[in-house]
Amino acid sequence: MMDGSSSLARDRRPDGDAAQLAGNAPTLSTAMERTSNWLLSQQASEGYWCAELEGDSILQSEFLLLLAWAGREDSDIARRVSKKLLQQQREDGTWAQYPEAKIDISSSVKAYFALKLTGHQASADYMVKARDAILEAGGADAVNSFTRLYLALLGQIPMEICPAIPPEMILLPSWLPLNIYRMSSWSRTIFIPLAICWALRPVVDRSEECSIKELFIKPPHQWPELRCPGQEKAKGLFTWDRFFRTADSCLKQIEKLRLRPLRSRALKLCEKWILDRMPKSDGLGAIFPPILWSIVAFKALGYDDDHQAVQYCWAEIDKLMLHDDEAETTRIQPCKSPVWDTTITLRALATARHGADEPRMRKAIDWMLSKEVRSQGDWTNNVRCEPGGWYFEFNNEFYPDLDDTAMALMALQEQLAECGVSLEVHPGQSWENTTIVTTSNKVSADNAVSQAMLLDKVSGATKRALAWSAEMQNHDGGWGAFDKNNDAEFLCKVPFADHNAMIDPSWPDLSARVIEAYGLLGVTQSSHGKLGDVVRKAITYIRDNQHEDGSWFGRWGVNYVYGTWQCLVGLTAVGIPTDDEAVQRGAQWLLDTQQQSGAWGETCDSYENPNLKGIGTPTPSQTAWALLGLIAAGHEDSDAVRKGINYLLSTQKEDGTWDEEPYTGTGFPQVFYLRYHYYRIYFPLLALATWAKKLSETKEGSR
Repeated sequence: MMDGSSSLARDRRPDGDAAQLAGNAPTLSTAMERTSNWLLSQQASEGYWCAELEGDSILQSEFLLLLAWAGREDSDIARRVSKKLLQQQREDGTWAQYPEAKIDISSSVKAYFALKLTGHQASADYMVKARDAILEAGGADAVNSFTRLYLALLGQIPMEICPAIPPEMILLPSWLPLNIYRMSSWSRTIFIPLAICWALRPVVDRSEECSIKELFIKPPHQWPELRCPGQEKAKGLFTWDRFFRTADSCLKQIEKLRLRPLRSRALKLCEKWILDRMPKSDGLGAIFPPILWSIVAFKALGYDDDHQAVQYCWAEIDKLMLHDDEAETTRIQPCKSPVWDTTITLRALATARHGADEPRMRKAIDWMLSKEVRSQGDWTNNVRCEPGGWYFEFNNEFYPDLDDTAMALMALQEQLAECGVSLEVHPGQSWENTTIVTTSNKVSADNAVSQAMLLDKVSGATKRALAWSAEMQNHDGGWGAFDKNNDAEFLCKVPFADHNAMIDPSWPDLSARVIEAYGLLGVTQSSHGKLGDVVRKAITYIRDNQHEDGSWFGRWGVNYVYGTWQCLVGLTAVGIPTDDEAVQRGAQWLLDTQQQSGAWGETCDSYENPNLKGIGTPTPSQTAWALLGLIAAGHEDSDAVRKGINYLLSTQKEDGTWDEEPYTGTGFPQVFYLRYHYYRIYFPLLALATWAKKLSETKEGSR
């Protein structure tokens, strides 16, 4: 089978009538072929795809602040990164979370400080513009907790101005309402090294030769209280806000009195916690902030520069760097996205008729299977289950996530389906009697052994991922990204929580993606057994979280276009009919937000101001999402879908790519956004190919 059907796969293009619906018969096929060829040309020799993951200026700023703390601000890498940081400054002198955003005060203060530390004179015109803009926006007084910690680390403000981060938290048992495992995984990985730093105070005072007091409006002890974006000060005699601020004051008073009998034990456990999570990982958490703070923590603990752990962290940061030798600049990525990029690329290519019988697809599948999680991670604190699933980066064994796991399940299924093979899940009352059946109408005797080995690996990984994801379902029926029932909202009142990501609760977009994967494997709302129950609970959760206007919130992509697309696809994948009220309301919202050009676009500002939902510069990725949602809702033959398809066709470049400047990925709403450089490529291909396939199926069914 795996060799014998390759020519058939290449020949299954939309026929003339289906392609003609796009306005030009060769254009649709040519567009799909161009993009497919471009993606294939980008595949790494090991089989994966990985594009740049672009954040904002804080990545450059924070790295420069680390270099200054380490005494390396005069290095060549500091010069290159500072040059990039200066390029990111906008005409008004500010730095922001994404290109069209308003000033971000924390980003701007860190950038100003980083430039000053690397030799940029305060009298330079660009520094004057930055200073004036910062003061007008509230000065350094208004920065967030992370920025305060950087300022304290370099002697600009007392550490007491920062929120308390006691290492003794690691001693609290997991059954208590307050413990490190009630935090989101990303907060946890930052909290532990920060706790070491808060306790040991490894301050390198640069205030004498490089002060930024010119950015202060009031003395630091008069700076405003820290809280999550958009949260008002709670009223009442007892509130969690008041409780945690009182606790913060008490902890700082205890620190002054040196009443810390458990400090030594706590520090040793924190140190061990970090070291235990470094193997099979691209640094702690495989993301930039905890890797950076791990360096500071290790140095505070007395590690020298040549220590293996310190060198490991520097090496992992080095892997996140992208060098532009022509411009003599260097920029930093927050992490890398190979599993995410590979799974979505495989889905798009499968829909465009490139299946697992092709050697390049098989190589990508083998690479994917090598990234399956087979070890226990932090998620085991409240889940007892065999490990399964996938993570986001090259290596992050402790932190598989539901989003990548769902995408991987769909990629494997769709790649096999393109070759005439499908995996059918028959849910039982327990995982012991749940079965996965392989069906095939193409068999290649020449490749029978290889085929059997592949199907055995995919079946095993699929069953483990299904079991793991089902056990990770939250009590409300939805899913978070990394942990189960990580929804302790009171933790969002901790002063340290102003990064707006202290917890990892259920989200409709992610929950819908999980059940979409189940649906592709044959598990629907009418299925019996455990998986059927899981799907029905998820459907209820998704229905309950639909907004009155028909849209759904998108936690992991911008924003309501992303959430509405995914919920429509997820619901219909598990058997919700297209004439269902929730489906049609969601589809109508997409129809109502389509722009005159046929495209869709939505600004990141919609997270702060819901009145902007569905409004923004049109983008290929968001247009593709909306099209996929409408097609799933039964609108594939509508004028709106044709207009959207024609928009993608008319804006495609000759090499098969599209241009897209706006950020359409979400790290932390209102705090940190992402520009996935492949979103503008594989999502449009997925939309075009899905539409072509749907029309072909419709025509075949009418014969």
